[in-house]
Amino acid sequence: MKTKIHYIVLFTIHYSLFTLLTSCEKVSPIGVLVSGTGVEDRVKMSNLYFQEYKDDWFITMAKDDGSYSFLVGADSHMTTDPGRMEEMFQNALDHDDALIAHLGDIADTKAEYYILLDKTIQAAKLRYAEKKYKKIVWGDEDSDDDLVLYRDTVTDDLYDIDDIKFPFCPVVGNHDITHNGWALWSNIFHSSFYDTGVMVLGTDGTIYIDHFIFLDTASGTLGKEQVNLIEQGVLDGKALEDEGFKIRNTFVFSHTNIFRPSSLQFASTFPREESFFLLNQFVEWDADIVFCGHVHKWDYQEVGGVHYITLDSMSEANNPEPGDYLVRVHVAPDGTYSWERVHMNK
Repeated sequence: MKTKIHYIVLFTIHYSLFTLLTSCEKVSPIGVLVSGTGVEDRVKMSNLYFQEYKDDWFITMAKDDGSYSFLVGADSHMTTDPGRMEEMFQNALDHDDALIAHLGDIADTKAEYYILLDKTIQAAKLRYAEKKYKKIVWGDEDSDDDLVLYRDTVTDDLYDIDDIKFPFCPVVGNHDITHNGWALWSNIFHSSFYDTGVMVLGTDGTIYIDHFIFLDTASGTLGKEQVNLIEQGVLDGKALEDEGFKIRNTFVFSHTNIFRPSSLQFASTFPREESFFLLNQFVEWDADIVFCGHVHKWDYQEVGGVHYITLDSMSEANNPEPGDYLVRVHVAPDGTYSWERVHMNK
């Protein structure tokens, strides 16, 4: 039976062929392809989806002692070989990371790459479910008709695999939206503008939320809609505080980089006013770390008390040799944190 993504793929192929026959691909002054779905439309669509389903959005739990970690990768540009993506997922599972973030350009925009990407994510989700839950099978395991559920060992609740939230949180990148790739990307991930959190029970009885904010910067600009939503407080965590939680740490994720790693790399493509807006907003959010990708070059800066980490590309095509392409952040029970670069072996 064809899945929903296969129908989206067929639509995208036909639409892309029509586009290629009727117009030329737009190219920005720095050579970055710009898709037909602009940031205004993407953010509007994303916010509508997020607001409708935000009650179902997962918030992960820290460990019993209040500690947790999360893993960040960038610019995987996956094509026919999912090896680096599989390694990132397995590394996160092996280290029991509470959340996996990806900074965009997750796959080059061809339909078959996204089908393979979706299969890779689903395979990782199954491994996650089997590690976190107790697998219960009714019937013959070798039969296609057996019923498989996953039992929460704490609450005894039973879940179908579709109901289990796999804590993989990507932002959208410029390569994800070229050649009408937004239809494929959004079918898998739904929203490019959202927030989530990790819940921590403090020793004083306070329930803390470490806040994770994901921005749509794939077009090199926030756009008016995203700026307006940010100014309206859509991502400031007020709804969480209204429910009795207290925001503790804040981590922000963007595809487009803020600072130039060196004179040989691209600087931010944000309009100057947006750059100032973002720098001020990160301070207002009391952000601890802002993670960026896009430029395929490692960089670290500290500005206004905010740490800015730009990750190198984890793509094997860009970096065929093993290297330190990921970052893991360790958060202690008291909220203090440290980070380390993580080696990829493939």
